[in-house]
Amino acid sequence: MAESCATSLACRPGCGACCIAPSISSLNKPAGVPCRHLDTDLRCRIFGQPERPACCGGLQPSLEMCGLSRGHALKWLGELETLTHPG
Repeated sequence: MAESCATSLACRPGCGACCIAPSISSLNKPAGVPCRHLDTDLRCRIFGQPERPACCGGLQPSLEMCGLSRGHALKWLGELETLTHPG
């Protein structure tokens, strides 16, 4: 049986693509800029805390998004950002 693209994955260590590629309007973070809450290991310093934006909690790692590399994730999320950007 083929693996579903919606299958949940663990975050890839040293990736941070989901905290870099998309914009996060509640933090005034533009697309392609690392989130100010990323630490030097590319991990979220506010993970699990109430001040973490809802959009961040809603974005979960998946085979479709993360692929087999950080580069894939950055590209996929960047394209999604472009396709969903208003205007």
